[in-house]
Amino acid sequence: MTDAYVSGIPFRTADEPGIGFVDAVGRLEGGRVLLVGDFMLDETVRGAAERLSPDAPVPVLAVDGEGAIQRRPGGAGNVAACLRGLQASVSVVGLVGDDEAGVALTTVLEVMGCDIEGLVVDRTRPTTLKRSLVGLAQHRHPQKMFRMDIERRQPASDEIVARLLAVIDAKLDAVDVVCLEDYAKGACPPALCRGLIERCRSRGIPVLVDPAAITDYSRYAGASLVTPNRSEAELASGRRGGLWTDLGDAADIATRLRTAHDFDAVVLTLDRDGAMLADATGCVHLPTEARSVYDVTGAGDMVLAALAAARCQGFAGVEGVRLANLAAGIEVELAGAQPVPLADLRRAALRACGAGRGKVRTREHLLLELEVHRRDGRRIVLTNGCFDVIHAGHVAYLREARRQGDLLVVGINADESVRRLKGEERPIFAEPERLEVLEELQSIDYLVVFPEDTAHALVEAVHPDIYVKGGDYAPEEIAEHELVARLGIELRVLAHRPGLGSTAIIDRLRTD
Repeated sequence: MTDAYVSGIPFRTADEPGIGFVDAVGRLEGGRVLLVGDFMLDETVRGAAERLSPDAPVPVLAVDGEGAIQRRPGGAGNVAACLRGLQASVSVVGLVGDDEAGVALTTVLEVMGCDIEGLVVDRTRPTTLKRSLVGLAQHRHPQKMFRMDIERRQPASDEIVARLLAVIDAKLDAVDVVCLEDYAKGACPPALCRGLIERCRSRGIPVLVDPAAITDYSRYAGASLVTPNRSEAELASGRRGGLWTDLGDAADIATRLRTAHDFDAVVLTLDRDGAMLADATGCVHLPTEARSVYDVTGAGDMVLAALAAARCQGFAGVEGVRLANLAAGIEVELAGAQPVPLADLRRAALRACGAGRGKVRTREHLLLELEVHRRDGRRIVLTNGCFDVIHAGHVAYLREARRQGDLLVVGINADESVRRLKGEERPIFAEPERLEVLEELQSIDYLVVFPEDTAHALVEAVHPDIYVKGGDYAPEEIAEHELVARLGIELRVLAHRPGLGSTAIIDRLRTD
């Protein structure tokens, strides 16, 4: 990490992610999360807006039945969707009204796979409902015309808080992490927040808080981590007069919030500037990759979900925030609030760690990355060879090998191995030169050098779905045939172009 000193608190800039980060994201699956907060129902009504009302100068939305109405969980419900996308199990605790919206919200969460036993019916309030009317003019150009919010923001009564805490008591011993998603809709009054955090601290369970836009964070005191965005942090810190952009100020605000309320850590989300982490070791800035932003809706929910999923698997701090940065970056490129699939997050981690490293991997790093691909259901193809004097036959063969699966790994004999196999005058091109040429072929996803004379050890380590060789011989004549059969690997022999072997080309050049 490098140090930076600006007008506020000194902070460090995180180094580029290493292969350990890929390993961590590869293990990001499962975990048990208790999600407490303000659950809402987002309802989108779509129709045609092609005329004005005859009795007023307002557009008319013509809705074609129930099929034009889409309902999905909002607020804390969107965090639940994000957690489910990351394959965590989720138990929800919150309020619904005794109304149709409450039934719809409960049903949607249950269909999503959440444990809904913790949803308490409060007959004194409606289910929070955000209804958006979207009109389509001339069967194109959808445009939000109006939004109607049905809600009651008064804090839940002492009786309701007691019921919520009773549900929490029944659930806590079966979870790894607790998330508190506060939208200031009444489900998270100070008594609920303090009671929740006290219970979690006594059990050693991390509590991650996405705070409401309020001036006083004392209700969250003692939480493991709080994740305000720019404007929320400005409000809570008393900084007025426009959003700050100085990273030193961000570090200062994060540090002050952490110490004032005894948080273990604060993660300030800074949209295009990434995130600032303040914990007991100091402040770390984690930049984010530039994105073609489509819609920032739900990015904060995705950050909380990613941080929780990371905690469930035992990694936090810089690596947890790095994961949340990646997830939020994917989220903003999606239209509306949508959960980021775990497979997309794993691929993003691979890209982040592989940036600038090309296609060449050590065997250890290759196996870690392949495990990520394998978890996502991608079929791995392996082939190998000396590839000394690359020619059109090699190019065609590798192109066809890539078509056999989803990604192609090519093993390259080390120079000493080529010399033992081909003679003292080989290789013509040394290992770095052969790798440099092969890296330019689009058909190849990974390159790995192996020192052995045969590919047995490489095949056993990679354990591909398909092992490919080129030539005009029968499969049983291949040296690795017995091994791939024993491992249950499919073996395919691809045709080669006569007269295009490296040895033949070298002999022809010597003759000429």
